[in-house]
Amino acid sequence: MSEICRLIHAEKANYAVTLLSKVMKTARSTYYAWVAGAEAREARKRADEALAHEITVIHIASRRNYGVPRVTAELRRQGRAVNRKRVERVMRENGIAGNTRRTGRRSLTRADTKAARRPT
Repeated sequence: MSEICRLIHAEKANYAVTLLSKVMKTARSTYYAWVAGAEAREARKRADEALAHEITVIHIASRRNYGVPRVTAELRRQGRAVNRKRVERVMRENGIAGNTRRTGRRSLTRADTKAARRPT
């Protein structure tokens, strides 16, 4: 929907918003709601960039080990009220990932290769 609103915004100097809305098969109010929310989107983007900087500092201080749960806990310890899902999204968008050390765990039991098969 954002692409349609951007197109209407770019072409509104040449054509009426009403006409463009009809051609694009969207409500005129959708475009005006998009225009009204532009400032809020910019503010959210700036807040996410500031949060990304804080996350990067915490992540580097942990020698790049901390993942989403520990970064979220550290932010809350510092007094920043933040949602885990937001931290997860910001980390994913900026390519920040925790260290996973527990991969490749094997069982201690070894299968007996000479044992008879189970009857079916």
